[in-house]
Amino acid sequence: MEQNPLVEVGLPVALFLIMIGIGLTLTSKDFAREARDPRGVIVGTLGQIVLMPALAFLIAYLLSLPAAIAVGLVIIAACPGGTTSNLIAYLARGNVALSIVLTVLASLITIVTLPIAANLALRWQPAASDVAIEVPVLRTIALLVVIVLVPVAIGMALRARWPERAAALERAVSLFGGVVLAVLIVAIAISLGADIWTYLRQAGIAALLLNLGGLAVGYGIMRLARLSFESRLAGAIELGIKNATLGILIAVNVIGSEALAVPAAVYGVLMYVSAVGVVAYGRRRGRQASAVGDTVPKPL
Repeated sequence: MEQNPLVEVGLPVALFLIMIGIGLTLTSKDFAREARDPRGVIVGTLGQIVLMPALAFLIAYLLSLPAAIAVGLVIIAACPGGTTSNLIAYLARGNVALSIVLTVLASLITIVTLPIAANLALRWQPAASDVAIEVPVLRTIALLVVIVLVPVAIGMALRARWPERAAALERAVSLFGGVVLAVLIVAIAISLGADIWTYLRQAGIAALLLNLGGLAVGYGIMRLARLSFESRLAGAIELGIKNATLGILIAVNVIGSEALAVPAAVYGVLMYVSAVGVVAYGRRRGRQASAVGDTVPKPL
């Protein structure tokens, strides 16, 4: 798998700018609301670290996947949402504050839980590899601080200082985010090269089932928790959108197996395609809600 400079260098820079824009839409009250009612955080985190790996094991068993593909599927399922999940939640008009909290919390917890899930998969499928797995702790924390926390804090500070300018920039950030999402799909597909069709044959069905299953499970558990549509959307996105880069890093750099990286690479393409549908659905629901609100008679 060739490294694409557009993904390796351009993506972090673009996400940094987008996260500043997302911060322009948030206030401390948004995060205080999640702290007062932590149902979404608790349910979403449990779904991320327990239900998603369990779903991967189930899919691998039902499809009788080869050892390397089965283990690779569990690895990507155990990965956290990643910063792009925040972008997609924002574009879909989901609960962005909840999305950010879930991303940060899940990323920290999976430093411990990802190696556990992956090593369980390796014990189940010992033919895949005999290497114990460790997540790069400092790299993960640094990524969270630099790409998520710092730019969001900058955006929130700018909103507090210049609220009118912040509101005016919101549409531009949304447009830029949509362009980045489209470029991501193309760039990742290019990075896979001619091998993309081979990878799709090997892991396409499994990755697609995991992706759609994650979206459904995330939405469902948030609905069971009686949370708002915006929070359901955020939960679906957090479980359905994975940090595919981390999955590839674990497979190639830590375990030393490109075969184990195939599910993560395929997932990295398919999840952005499904994300387009999620964004369209969320924005359509938002417009419908606004239209209904406009027709409700206002009190005199």
